[in-house]
Amino acid sequence: MPTASEVSSCLSPDVHYMVCKLGLEEGERTDIGNIVSPTGIVSWDVITACIDFIQTEDCTIDYVKSVRLLGPVCEAVHLNLLSVTPDQFENLYGFWFEWTNNKKLFLESFYLVTSSEITSVALGLMKLTSCLERALGDVHLMRSKECPFLFRDLLLSEELALIFGQSVMAVLCVFLGSPRSLNLRNILWHGFASPQEIPLKYFSMLLLLTAGLGQLLQESIYQTECTLLHRAPFIFTQLDELLVFPDQEGILSVGEDLISKSDFVLEIMLPFWTAGITAFRQKRYADCVILILPQLEASLRWVYTKANNCPDRLLTAESSTLYTTFDQILAKNTNNEEINHIPLMLGDPIMEILWDFLNNQEGPRIRDHLSHGEVDLNVFPRVIANQVLCLSLVLLHKFIGKQHTTTKDNELLGEILNSARCYRSRFHPIGKLRKQVLECTRNLQMWINLPVPPQDQVQDSTRLDSTVESNAGNILVKAIFSSLQSQLPVQCMETVVPEDYFQSGNTIQCISPVMRVILLLVTVETRNAFALCEKDDHEIQQHLKFLKAILQYTENLVTYTNPEKNKWTETINLTEMFLMKMKAFICKQ
Repeated sequence: MPTASEVSSCLSPDVHYMVCKLGLEEGERTDIGNIVSPTGIVSWDVITACIDFIQTEDCTIDYVKSVRLLGPVCEAVHLNLLSVTPDQFENLYGFWFEWTNNKKLFLESFYLVTSSEITSVALGLMKLTSCLERALGDVHLMRSKECPFLFRDLLLSEELALIFGQSVMAVLCVFLGSPRSLNLRNILWHGFASPQEIPLKYFSMLLLLTAGLGQLLQESIYQTECTLLHRAPFIFTQLDELLVFPDQEGILSVGEDLISKSDFVLEIMLPFWTAGITAFRQKRYADCVILILPQLEASLRWVYTKANNCPDRLLTAESSTLYTTFDQILAKNTNNEEINHIPLMLGDPIMEILWDFLNNQEGPRIRDHLSHGEVDLNVFPRVIANQVLCLSLVLLHKFIGKQHTTTKDNELLGEILNSARCYRSRFHPIGKLRKQVLECTRNLQMWINLPVPPQDQVQDSTRLDSTVESNAGNILVKAIFSSLQSQLPVQCMETVVPEDYFQSGNTIQCISPVMRVILLLVTVETRNAFALCEKDDHEIQQHLKFLKAILQYTENLVTYTNPEKNKWTETINLTEMFLMKMKAFICKQ
């Protein structure tokens, strides 16, 4: 198993040859005049002529031959862009970037063509490909009501082929659309490519192709009279729930120190980590996260291969095998259905943070929204960048090299590590349920303050609690409470159902205690959720039947107590029947 410093590339041999050598082979030079006119109009016929097809029924692209033929074209485009000024570039192509709804980003990307920063081309390509995916999705929706989730499927769609032409889409597939192609988007966003492995000329070529797509789209819109509408960007709305770690400038110096000492950093990827911290210092928060997230995946993939003794999974997969991505790294089992040992190595709190930030459907799914171009990069929240950076520090510290002494006396680092150790999922269904229970508990605590009419003003026929009803209900509630009490720790009982809940006011005392007991039961069920999986099918079905009965009771309660219904007598009867069901169920457990 190679150490972090011994990894020379995360690209498998075939992929490395495809990306780093094939298109760079010496070949016949291409005249730029044949590719783009002096006024910036792209000659698509010359570019599509480079796509070679294998003679099969479905005319599969021969990616090796196509990349080799496109190499000289990309070189000519790159040299041409090096010869123009920013103003000339904007005059030639600015209008043709309008269709992306992100013209500013593409114009600013031109400066990366001549940048000396080692990570510029990778950062530029990740931003360019994500924005291109979003823009092509908008175009797709001109002819369809739904847009494919995967970029690969989007590029292969009939809708885009009808608008841009099949041969044009084949060109994009060579650069972005298949594990057998250059696959630039995926090998960067999933942290496989190191900074120097992506030829700069491919970045230049994609800039030109994006402008060329704008030219084709304008022609199609003119002919069909269709309208291109852009979807609104995704907005992170759960920022308060994402506040896990402290936000202090000191994290940058702590990060720089840990990066130089931690075995978590693959040496070939070190420039990405450094650039990510620099981006945060310069308040380029989107750039920071775009640079750091793929490195978290790359390093966790390396940890995954060590934990599960599968060194081959560190590299990009060939077309017949799945890439090892966050989905596989965080899964319960490995691809061969053996237990994934990475949760044991990282611990539950770190695993829950990773799941909450990246995978849980109710969570922010930061990488998904960024990589698919759904986020406005100009207004990316600092709080998210800070949380991603602090999570990185936790992982960097966990794999600190044995030869280094850790900075245990650093107060900020200690605070960050403690925040991680105390973390419990906020976006897993159980985490969401836990939050809802606490909110309901706080609301029920306020019921005792509700105004109650004087007892002598309530007619006997409308009283909610006859002596018999009240006593019977209280006996049942207390019996159930006693049964459940033994299943929870003392501190949990004090939080969820303090005993003074049973001293509530006259008007609501028949319902309020029952609501609290239901919350207590939900708390018990939450703690025992995974144990339920060990029961037989009959027991599970009986359990689910009872949970559905709880749901049915609460739905009926909402209906009966609605101001338009006001069925309070029925409410009492309904409640006592439900309490007897609950008592019977609990006694069987």
